[in-house]
Amino acid sequence: MGAAFLSSWPWDNLGAYKYVLYAPLVGKAVAGRAWERASPDHWLLLLLVLFGFRAFTYQLWSSFSNMLFATRRRRIVRDGVDFDQIDKEWDWDNFLILQVHMAAAAFYAFPTLRHLPLWDARGLAVAALLHVAATEPLFYVAHRAFHRGHLFSCYHSQHHSVKVPQPFTAGFATPLEQLVLGALLAVPLAAACAAGHGSVALAFAYVLGFDNLRAMGHCNVEVFPGGLFQALPVLKYLIYTPTYHTIHHTKKDANFCLFMPLFDLIGGTLDAQSWEMQKKASAGVDEVPEFVFLAHVVDVMQSLHVPFVLRTFASTPFSVQLFLLPMWPFAFLVMLMMWAWSKTFVISCYRLRGRLHQMWAVPRYGFHYFLPFAKDGINNQIELAILRADKMGAKVVSLAALNKNEALNGGGTLFVNKHPGLRVRVVHGNTLTAAVILNEIPQGTTEVFMTGATSKLGRAIALYLCRKKVRVMMMTLSTERFQKIQREAAPEHQQYLVQVTKYRSAQHCKTWIVGKWLSPREQRWAPPGTHFHQFVVPPILGFRRDCTYGKLAAMHLPKDVQGLGACEYSLERGVVHACHAGGVVHFLEGYTHHEVGAIDVDRIDVVWEAALRHGLRPV
Repeated sequence: MGAAFLSSWPWDNLGAYKYVLYAPLVGKAVAGRAWERASPDHWLLLLLVLFGFRAFTYQLWSSFSNMLFATRRRRIVRDGVDFDQIDKEWDWDNFLILQVHMAAAAFYAFPTLRHLPLWDARGLAVAALLHVAATEPLFYVAHRAFHRGHLFSCYHSQHHSVKVPQPFTAGFATPLEQLVLGALLAVPLAAACAAGHGSVALAFAYVLGFDNLRAMGHCNVEVFPGGLFQALPVLKYLIYTPTYHTIHHTKKDANFCLFMPLFDLIGGTLDAQSWEMQKKASAGVDEVPEFVFLAHVVDVMQSLHVPFVLRTFASTPFSVQLFLLPMWPFAFLVMLMMWAWSKTFVISCYRLRGRLHQMWAVPRYGFHYFLPFAKDGINNQIELAILRADKMGAKVVSLAALNKNEALNGGGTLFVNKHPGLRVRVVHGNTLTAAVILNEIPQGTTEVFMTGATSKLGRAIALYLCRKKVRVMMMTLSTERFQKIQREAAPEHQQYLVQVTKYRSAQHCKTWIVGKWLSPREQRWAPPGTHFHQFVVPPILGFRRDCTYGKLAAMHLPKDVQGLGACEYSLERGVVHACHAGGVVHFLEGYTHHEVGAIDVDRIDVVWEAALRHGLRPV
């Protein structure tokens, strides 16, 4: 049996090419020089601007909804928005394409609409009256109808299939529903125009007000103070709240109104707990995370790869896109402001086996970590975050990439030594990072070449491999540091550790482990067929077509992770960097020790086996 009539969008298969459907209107506007006030097509420009503002309205509310650092205490449904929901709502703006053509058709059918005055105050009164007398009750009746039998199963169930209401959920509906909503939206405007009191300002004010209320009701953040409805009880029936509409999404048998609960009162469908739940949500409760991954920003472009900027973009692996370029100046300004005033903040969350995991960001960018005068400020930010997590009752704080740099804080040793009474466990995750890299090296490998060989990770990898009788060419100019590591190996294994000082020494070795940046010139010494394993941040540029390049060490989170909806930098969905995964394993195993400073080589296999046992998988 085929799909029900108007239950799917005719341009579903077009992907991003669906925006070509705006082309006839844009083309007509350009051809008619619509930007000129005297142009007969000036109305087209106003229409396109209005619909641009409509899209921007939902985007702003989406950004607000996902600003966990500001909204997490007043979130109604506490779960994160997962990839499945983001994919469902990917084409949330389909209704704008439909309704802009509905509006354009009205302008062509009624040419007098093209010459509306800029403002007529009487039109506002007419539109308000018709909204209350027609749009609200008609929507209520239609909405209840869409919750019955065939209409629900074939149409409205799609809107209710998401777990966490979001502003984009408001647009996630079938063409039939959006046709009905578009018609109801037009009633007050049509009435004002028929009465001779229509205006451009009225169209903008009513439509954008309508969109703001729709997006607000789906934002999953309680925005009204609880005391407001106690001070002015009549407001309970004149304006709905995000909590009020979330109850509808949860229970599905109550709170059907558009914006005015008065009609639920009249229809007997007002949930009795609505205002008590609204008061509770507005009071705000901060849920304590049990695991925190302390990340940092890589660069200005990557700072846009977060849910509260562009949710759909953040749900895909990061790459520089053309549409980001106009946003770069704003992002750069934000970077300067964060450097001056910001503290560590929450950017995303997920749940694993019922426990809340959060990602916090230190407000510093990659280049900051290489500025000598910025070192103390960065460590202060990290220290305050660890102390905050400790005070909240978090169990584990895992340090990302540059936040655990040896030259910065000794891999976290600085904080543990300074605060010996910490209850939260500080973890650099390097043990699992080493395990991931080591398990990428093919069985039977007899020789490797390694840069960054005397770093924490380099040392651990070299000592592990020499135990397996793999010859390790350690690229370092420091004989003292090399010999210190060599002496840690058992006498019978020391012969497998070899110091080299030139890249040409590895011209016959096809396994390179990169822990320090390699320029294209240095990469030329690798023979064809070489594979570059990496633990250098940022990763090296892969310019050799005759070689292969591994990504930074990473692992899939367990399959039972819930509410995960953001990609970690350039990694695929559901994959996190090994230092993040190492902290997760530390938490799941219930280890009571800190993992800072040097890596315990004897624990590499133990941690790897624990990761696999808990359902983490290699990439």
